[in-house]
Amino acid sequence: MPRLVALVKGRVQGVGYRAFAQKKALELGLSGYAENLPDGRVEVVAEGPKEDLLAFLHHLKQGPRLSRVEEVEVQWAEETGLKGFYVY
Repeated sequence: MPRLVALVKGRVQGVGYRAFAQKKALELGLSGYAENLPDGRVEVVAEGPKEDLLAFLHHLKQGPRLSRVEEVEVQWAEETGLKGFYVY
């Protein structure tokens, strides 16, 4: 299974974005994490079936109601065996 690494830019810190990402990931059965970065972006890493990751990416581009997603930089890699979905 692939690994999705998404760097999300915009108004994504302090608006519930990481909790939103966690909720959507768990609904889709994905593993990974969401973490605020010092530059104001949020890094979201997820592993699972490609079709579920693509659905998750769609949600990440929308974000929760109070967010404003300007850009999502996406990288694909091989999975590393993450378990659960965590917010840091």
